[in-house]
Amino acid sequence: MGRMRFRFYLYSACVAFFMLACAYAFRLLVLDLPNISTLEDYTPSLTTHIYDVRGELIADLYTERRALIPLSQIPVDLQNAVIATEDDQFFKHWGISVRGIVRAALQNFWKGRVAQGGSTITQQLSRGIFLTPEKKLTRKIREILLSLQIERNLSKQEILQMYLNQIYFGHGAYGVRAAARTYFGKEVSSLTLGECALLAGLIQSPASYSPFTHADKANERRAIVLSRMLEEHYLKPEEKQKALEEPLPVERPAQVGTSAPYFVEHVRQILEPKYGTNMLWRGGLKIYTTLDLRLQKLSEEIMEKNLITFDEQAAKELARKQLESPGEVDISTTPPKVQGAFTILDVNTGAIRVMIGGRDYKTSQFNRASQALRQPGSTFKPFVWATALMNGYTASSPVEDLPVAYYYDGRDWRLLEGATDQLSISLATAPFASNPDFDIWVPNDYDGRFLGKITLRKALELSRNVASVWLIERVGPPQVVEVARKAGIRSRLDPVPSLGLGTSVVSPLEMANALGTFANLGIRSEPYEVVRVEDAQGKVLERNVPMESEVLDPQMSYLMVSMMKGVVERGTGRYARKLNRPVAGKTGTTQDNRDLWFVGYTPDLVAAAWMGYDDFSSLGRKDLTGGSTVVPWWTEIMQQVLKGYPARDFAVPDHISFVKVDADSGQLALPTCPKQILGTYLKGTEPKEFCQTDHEKVEVISSTETVPAGAPPPTPSPL
Repeated sequence: MGRMRFRFYLYSACVAFFMLACAYAFRLLVLDLPNISTLEDYTPSLTTHIYDVRGELIADLYTERRALIPLSQIPVDLQNAVIATEDDQFFKHWGISVRGIVRAALQNFWKGRVAQGGSTITQQLSRGIFLTPEKKLTRKIREILLSLQIERNLSKQEILQMYLNQIYFGHGAYGVRAAARTYFGKEVSSLTLGECALLAGLIQSPASYSPFTHADKANERRAIVLSRMLEEHYLKPEEKQKALEEPLPVERPAQVGTSAPYFVEHVRQILEPKYGTNMLWRGGLKIYTTLDLRLQKLSEEIMEKNLITFDEQAAKELARKQLESPGEVDISTTPPKVQGAFTILDVNTGAIRVMIGGRDYKTSQFNRASQALRQPGSTFKPFVWATALMNGYTASSPVEDLPVAYYYDGRDWRLLEGATDQLSISLATAPFASNPDFDIWVPNDYDGRFLGKITLRKALELSRNVASVWLIERVGPPQVVEVARKAGIRSRLDPVPSLGLGTSVVSPLEMANALGTFANLGIRSEPYEVVRVEDAQGKVLERNVPMESEVLDPQMSYLMVSMMKGVVERGTGRYARKLNRPVAGKTGTTQDNRDLWFVGYTPDLVAAAWMGYDDFSSLGRKDLTGGSTVVPWWTEIMQQVLKGYPARDFAVPDHISFVKVDADSGQLALPTCPKQILGTYLKGTEPKEFCQTDHEKVEVISSTETVPAGAPPPTPSPL
């Protein structure tokens, strides 16, 4: 009797211990479960969309490509296909399927490994949101407990909607909307029955059943899904047959997100510090920008076409040199790929309409439009000329294009007195040629000639370097720096005599903005790229408007516009006359042809174009200049861009007068003057004397930059 009692107590204690252990383990599992109430506020990682000024999608930013949509917008065929394939008892069970669990357990036992899960849609949802995909018994128990809680708190429709927006379909697509775009390039509401079946079949194993990589398996899997739908009475036999005959997508449709990559990265760098990485990449923001995607694409095509042509010509030139001088040129040398940058700003608002930072974003993410700092060459000269106008000069003022030399005394560059011709300069500098501590600078022009005294207007039209140095010496480099700063240059500028030749480095975006200030009659419009940002619910987080400030005198700005129009009408930018509308601009070529530029503008748009090699090597032949090489493709782009803008002239401010002057002397024109132009002056500063030039003896004046073949001949401005 005592032994029986002992055994009873022992068994009771064991049972009690086992029950306590199970209760404790169950308590640990329950305590560690996430709070189901968080599902009410659950927001999965969403895709951020970037739009252009017309509302066209430019790009997506995402860690998981996803977009949420209500169940009412998801086709019934897709809902039925998923239910028939993944959980045919979805509307009957209460979170778990005992039959499915038993079936999976038997399969796993028979195969000796975890081969089947037996999870319901609710279990898959709980695992996808709250748990890890590890295959452990404890995780499975927690999954079941979570599923029971989800079923108790949410309706079947809410569970199905959350599941269809959460599940992974492969190739970075989360949720049915992203999947429809990824596989078919369409909205989910437009999916056919066959397409719905294909997507439902992907859920089990997106990598194995992808039609892009495993077309045969994808086709077999789609057939299985359609058969399951037929068994569940979701479709008729003839509907199944028709769906089976639908072609599979063999390659990914063209995805939005590859357009304007340099601009997209430019926007990211601005917004990410403001909103944070998580919000920008996972928050489902809608970013509306200033870019015009149509203009962006055509600009990219034209620039690339012309740079390819340049590369081909450079390769031919190198091959020719190898044949002519086999010992001097390495036969294994391959010419590098020339780079380019192009940007367009709205003159009145500063809105960035086009931004091309290079030729291939995949190869190089460096944005040459906004980040590259290159010498602008002669495109910087307008700031010197503007400073001269502010100091009492006029378009007819004489400037000297005569030999000069400078030496560096350790603190500053100083004019070498008495060196007024090439011989005296050579004699004066000869003793110091080999002295490393004594720097000499002798500015010269492209053609190696000196033109004597010429007008301020003609010196700009012909881009005379020595005249620019003479002018900056009179007005002072610090004043030029101040004017350039006011106009919009932000990069560091060295106040030295060579500043007017563009020796300080700037970006194309800066140059477009700064020269656009003249086009806007002295009002600087800060460049901006984002119009507004909305969150996933449509709440406006920020809204940007043009930031304008009057920084330069409108009359002086218009005088600069007039002289820069002369660059296009009679000077180095003459090729741009093909636009057949008022255009002002300035060409630029740096030392050894390392950089070629053209910045031009109309009353509506300002566009900056640059080309060169990333390693700062020479572009080659001496006759390659901004005027001969960049202006043609700048013009070709703007011919397309400006089709949507009226061919109007620049607005004329008060206190401006126009008089007929001789193009060479700048004096009042006589009937005998063969080249007459309409000179522009501030009232009271017009020339008072008539032309006294003997035009029969006037030598033809050349420019420092060549004009390309096909450029219209110079003609006087309309009088």
